[in-house]
Amino acid sequence: MAVGMFPPSDDERISYAENGHKLGSLELQQQQKNVDDDGRPCRTGTVWTASAHVVTAVIGSGVLSLAWSMAQIGWIAGPVVLLIFAAITFFTSLLLTDCYRSPDPVTGKRNYRYKDAVKANLGEIQLWCCALVQYSNLMGTAIGYTITASISMVAINRSDCFHAKGHNGVCNTSNNLYMALFGVVQLMLSQIPNFHKLWWLSIVAAVMSFSYSGIGLGLGISKIIENGHLLGSATGLPIGLTLGSVTPARKVWRVFQALGNIAFAYSFSTVLIEIQDTIKSPPAENKTMKKATLIGIITTTTFYLSVGCFGYGAFGNDAPGNLLTGFGFYDPYWLVDFANACIVVHLVGAYQVFSQPLFEFVESTAANKWPKSGCIHTEHAIRIPFVGTWRVNVFRLLWRTMYVIFTTIAAMLLPFFNDIVGLIGAAGFWPLTVYFPIEMFIKQKRIESWSWSWVALKTISAACLMISIAAGIGSIEGILHSLKKYTPFKTTYD
Repeated sequence: MAVGMFPPSDDERISYAENGHKLGSLELQQQQKNVDDDGRPCRTGTVWTASAHVVTAVIGSGVLSLAWSMAQIGWIAGPVVLLIFAAITFFTSLLLTDCYRSPDPVTGKRNYRYKDAVKANLGEIQLWCCALVQYSNLMGTAIGYTITASISMVAINRSDCFHAKGHNGVCNTSNNLYMALFGVVQLMLSQIPNFHKLWWLSIVAAVMSFSYSGIGLGLGISKIIENGHLLGSATGLPIGLTLGSVTPARKVWRVFQALGNIAFAYSFSTVLIEIQDTIKSPPAENKTMKKATLIGIITTTTFYLSVGCFGYGAFGNDAPGNLLTGFGFYDPYWLVDFANACIVVHLVGAYQVFSQPLFEFVESTAANKWPKSGCIHTEHAIRIPFVGTWRVNVFRLLWRTMYVIFTTIAAMLLPFFNDIVGLIGAAGFWPLTVYFPIEMFIKQKRIESWSWSWVALKTISAACLMISIAAGIGSIEGILHSLKKYTPFKTTYD
């Protein structure tokens, strides 16, 4: 039976194989065992594989901004805010696991993607709202990853420069060249036809993510030991006129921006349905996914608290926006170089992982709208010596090239790590992590309006909306503030 077909009906079970002989009952039973209820090959995922996927999806470059976020909020509120975001993400993720199947969470029809679940539960209009937010967020993430990768490449360049010239050497560096180099790499990788060809890139990206995060944690601990005590304060960055302090208004904006950075670190809801689609049953997929989500959130939150707290304890209120750039460009320069190289390799893969769904959406929409267009549907085989045959599609080549160029230029115009990360986190947190899961759960469970459950869920959604708005405003203010000191294509790091 072909992949993607439903299991045969009772009438179809009396059929003949290609050689004209009747399909034996034992062969039929074996064939049925190899597919799930939707006719696709049997899922093999377990609670442990799903937990690993969750951890891999959550831990990314957002971890680098947590020490800076703690510095804005302080020792008292910082860990509490991290735990609140973890609790909200866990709660809404539990609701989302019940939306993998609809209308019934155990026996209903499978939804293979986040937007499929939104369409099945909330309808076509909500689907387009979801798609707009989700794909805009993915594009913003690609821009953010370009910025982060260039910062790490600049850090490697400056580290090697100082190592060669001494601590007083002149090592001014612009990140524009490195953004362009990152864009050239993405131009090539973006021509990989589909997401299924990128499994190896995802594995490499996950290994790199754990590597640089672990190095950042280790360096933070060692610096605290070197200092002999924890730095930082109860309320974070002080307000006043002294050195290192900020105005009351600036303090508020930076706290809001920190909320966006933390929200970005916990953004994984858009891939939860895809992860759940890898789980075997019985038991029911939602039960397994709830256990996996609990394990994943506990693991990542423990890791985040460790990196954020040790990073803040190492640098105090002067914690850098990108944790790894705060350890200087001197000794151990080779370890910091290696960590930054891991970031670059991770983001090369992560850029593609987050861009492929947008590529697929645009190309499938164009294919449906113009079914007879040769530009969209025709594949041209080009023989490349020592490499093999490369299949080129004109529309894919042009559209993906334009996309990469756009994200690269946008990153050059706004190369502000914390501001952009905060804005992306703010834009995606409420709609994708909170609103759609809650609305789908209300619709699926048929919760009556103004009942206690309905009021509680709506209150959580409204509170998170306020957090997203505040974080978004803070991040936009941060971008405007940074633009006062930045000249596009000219400013260098010194």
